[in-house]
Amino acid sequence: MLSLEIFGFEALWSPYFLAALLAVLIAYFLLLVKYRTHFKNSEPLTPKQGIFFVLSVFLLYVIKGSPLDLMAHLLFYIHMIQMAVLTLIIPPLFIFSIPSWVWRNSLNWKPFRLMFLLFTQPLFALLVFSGVFSFYHIPLIFDHVMENIWLHAGYSILLFIVSTFMWWPLVNELSEYQTLNGIKKVGYIFAGGILLTPACALIIFASSPMYETYSDPKAWGQMMSLCVGSTTFNSLNISGPELFSSMSALHDQQLGGVLMKVIQEIIYGTMLGRVFFEWYRKDQEESEREQKSSLYPTLNE
Repeated sequence: MLSLEIFGFEALWSPYFLAALLAVLIAYFLLLVKYRTHFKNSEPLTPKQGIFFVLSVFLLYVIKGSPLDLMAHLLFYIHMIQMAVLTLIIPPLFIFSIPSWVWRNSLNWKPFRLMFLLFTQPLFALLVFSGVFSFYHIPLIFDHVMENIWLHAGYSILLFIVSTFMWWPLVNELSEYQTLNGIKKVGYIFAGGILLTPACALIIFASSPMYETYSDPKAWGQMMSLCVGSTTFNSLNISGPELFSSMSALHDQQLGGVLMKVIQEIIYGTMLGRVFFEWYRKDQEESEREQKSSLYPTLNE
């Protein structure tokens, strides 16, 4: 099997993308630490928020700038891992990393608040995310997007945005924007899992490779030319992704669907545990308050 090194340093490590992410990281800490006092109602950045943002940026680079991104153009299952991290792991970390006062100041701007409240309505957010994700993995759409650098970048950004909207009702910490609690969060998580199942099942149980960009040499070559540059790709004289893996296109596709579903179940299961823990903690706090009220009645009584 061929080594990824043949594609060169720039294709493997995306230095320009890394520089852009480092600029975002520097801007984050400058605005929220050094220049925080220039904003009204600001509060100190907590270590946890800073760590979550750094982790978000690091994961984004790993899936979109490191050799993993190049591998995602060679193997469909790596692409699905990429999609799982982009839509199911980074968005909640991003939401946690932005201080509440920043969210509140942003939502005080009426046009943004109206749009944000619409797209974060629980049912609407779930349907939009599931629809955008499923639509993307229709073979005709998927192949077209993967063969156009601007469509690919735009659709990746769109997936991140709608997945952030989807996660907001579950993980946001602003009391005035808590649209779900208790049993409703449980139902929301289960509904999210069900809505993604058809797309994953279609990929897993297909009897033949669905995506030309991973099975047809011409379509794959077009995709790789955009990924590593046409000059670099044409100089290599390689025929297809089978040169980099012993796995058949069908098995690669099936593994991708399975991994997407497994990762989703693990993340949703973890979130379900978090919801039950919060539910139990609040129930215990309410019980303690009721006990104290019965033991220490008010003076008026």
